Amino acid sequence: MTGSSSKPFFRLIDSVQVPVPSLSGGIDFYGKRLGHSLIWRTSEAAGLKLPDSDSELVIYTQNRGIEIDWLVDSVDAAVQRWRESGGTVVAGPFDIKIGRCAVLHDPWGNELVVLDGSKGVLETDSEGNVTGVKPRD
Repeated sequence: MTGSSSKPFFRLIDSVQVPVPSLSGGIDFYGKRLGHSLIWRTSEAAGLKLPDSDSELVIYTQNRGIEIDWLVDSVDAAVQRWRESGGTVVAGPFDIKIGRCAVLHDPWGNELVVLDGSKGVLETDSEGNVTGVKPRD
């Protein structure tokens, strides 16, 4: 079988992204009312802690649907393996703050987003505002 490998393709779910009309309203609802702690925030998005996981709930004000971001070891290697396995690449690989990202379609047209943390993790100030990226520990 083309592209087969014993190593699983996806490592874990990095984040589930949910659109909200207002970042402050989203932080109030998902954070204060539902109890998810703020990890980081920018002017358009905020990451909230999922307590039993390294995955995040990301709320954002951009006009797009719910998105699941899958963590892979290397986006560039993942894109090559994806193509060899019969999937298509819709966008990327391209740089993001913490590493690389790509948007993929499986053979049935399902869209999946993969990313790696090759540049590091978001660095924040005491209030959770993103100030930069620092290397992973």
